[in-house]
Amino acid sequence: MGTTELNRIEIMDSTLRDGEQTSGVSFLPHEKLMMARMLLGDVNVDRIEVASARVSEGEKDAVRMVCRYAASVGKLNRVEVLGFVDGHKSIDWIDECGCRVMNLLAKGSLKHCTQQLKKTPEEHIDDIYRSLAYAAQKNIVVNLYLEDWSSGMKDSPDYVFQMMDALVESGIKRFLLPDTLGILNPMQVTEFFGKMKERYPSAHFDFHAHNDYDLAVGNSLAAVKAGASGLHVTVNGLGERCGNAPLASVEAILKDQLHVETGIHEDRLGEVSRLVEGYSGIAVAPNQPIVGENVFTQVAGVHADGDNKDNLYCNDLVPERFGRKREYALGKNSGKANIARNLEELGLELTPEQTRRVTQRITELGDRKEMVTQDDLPFIVSDVLKHSAPEDKVKLVSYMVSLAYGLRPMASVKVEIDGQQYEDNALGDGQYDAFVKAMRKIYRERLGRTFPVLENYAVSIPPGGRTDALVQTVITWRNGDKLLRTRGLDADQTEAAIKATIKMLNIVE
Repeated sequence: MGTTELNRIEIMDSTLRDGEQTSGVSFLPHEKLMMARMLLGDVNVDRIEVASARVSEGEKDAVRMVCRYAASVGKLNRVEVLGFVDGHKSIDWIDECGCRVMNLLAKGSLKHCTQQLKKTPEEHIDDIYRSLAYAAQKNIVVNLYLEDWSSGMKDSPDYVFQMMDALVESGIKRFLLPDTLGILNPMQVTEFFGKMKERYPSAHFDFHAHNDYDLAVGNSLAAVKAGASGLHVTVNGLGERCGNAPLASVEAILKDQLHVETGIHEDRLGEVSRLVEGYSGIAVAPNQPIVGENVFTQVAGVHADGDNKDNLYCNDLVPERFGRKREYALGKNSGKANIARNLEELGLELTPEQTRRVTQRITELGDRKEMVTQDDLPFIVSDVLKHSAPEDKVKLVSYMVSLAYGLRPMASVKVEIDGQQYEDNALGDGQYDAFVKAMRKIYRERLGRTFPVLENYAVSIPPGGRTDALVQTVITWRNGDKLLRTRGLDADQTEAAIKATIKMLNIVE
C-alpha cells in the first residue's frame, strides 16, 4: 500500500502503560487521569493504552477513573488495557474497571511460545481462542499483540504466519506488531510489513516501535509506508530501556514527510510534554525535537540575519505550529542580528554603535559561560551605555531557612519593596519552597498583589563531586500571560534559587 492510499493513521498513545515502564516512573491514579484527559481531549490521540491488567489495586483505581471520564465524554472505546492469556483473570479485571477494549498479549515468535510459555503453537492458539470467547461474553473488544513479532519475522516467519492464519478471521479488531527488543531497521520493517500486508491485505496492523538503536521514529515511518494502519507512541518517548517512538516526532514526520493526517492537535504537544515531564520526573532533553527547550532557539548570528531577510533558516517545523515561538540566543555566537531581534521584541531602539557595544559585552559574558536571557538585556544595555542603571525596587534585607530532621523546613524573610520593609515566615516542602511561600504571604497579605507562578525549575551542577562548585539555577515564571526566565549562581542551591527569585521580582517591578 502506497502513501497515496492512506487517508489517516491511527495514533495510539501508550504513555500510561508502556511509558510507565521507564525506570523510576510510577504514576498516581489522579496523574493518569489528568494525562488521559489531555491526550484524549486536548491532543486528540485516537486511542490510549492506560495500564496492564492485574498489576495492583492502585492501578485498578486509576483505570476506573480514566474509564469513567472517557465514558462521560463518549470516548470509552478509545481506552485500552493490556491483558494476558490467563483464562478469565485479565478479562474479569478489565471488565470490573469498566474498560471495553483489551490488548491481548500473545507470543509473536516461536522461541517465546516454546521457551517462555512451554507450549506448542497449537496449544497457544487454543488458549487465545478461549480468551476471545470469554471476552465476547463480556462484550470486550480484543486487539492482539504479537509480542516479539520482529524476532519472529527474522527467525520463525512460518510461526508468525501460522498464528495469523489461525486468528485473522477470529474477530480480532487489530493486530499489534511490536519490535519488542528494538532490533529492526527501516529496511527490515518495510520488508516484514510488506509480507504481512501482502498475505493479509484486509487486516488492520499497528506498529509498536522501541528505540534501542535510535530508530523508533524511522521504523514507524517505514511501517506506514509499508501499509501500517496505526502507530504506537509515548509522550517524550518514555518507555522501557531506550523508550518508544515519541508522539511529537512521529506526528511531525507523518505530516511533513508522508503528508498523512492523524487528527493530532499539534499546538498542544508542548503542553502535554511538560505535563508528562512533571509527573514522570524524567527531564526532556533541551535538544529533543519539537518539545525540547532549545529546539526553536537560533544561536548563530548568521541565522538571525537570514531570518530577518527572508526566513532563510526556517523549515516546516515552525514553532507557532506547536504553540511556541522562535527565540534568538544571547551569547558569544549571537552577533548583532540576534541581539537586534531581541531588542526589537523588547521595544528598545539603539544606534549601530550602541548595538555593537552591547554585542561586545554579551560576547564577553558568553566567554565566561555566563547565561544571558532576553530579560537580562535591559540591564546590560543600561550598564554598557552608562545610563542610570535600574535601581532594585526589591531588596533582600535578610532571610533564614532551616532544615531539621522530622520537622518541615521553615523560612523567615525580610525584604524591602519600594523603600518599605516587610517581614514574614512560612513552612514549606523544602527550604526554597518555604522561602517562596513567605514571599507570597508578603505580596498577598501586605501588598494585596499576586506573586508570579513558578513554571519550571532547573538546576545544573558541574560534574566531579566538588562540594564548593557553583550551582546554576534557572527558573521560569509566569506573570499573567508573560513568561520570565531568571538565573541565579551560587555555591548553595537554595541561595542560587533565591537570587533568581529576587531578580525576577525586580523585572516585574
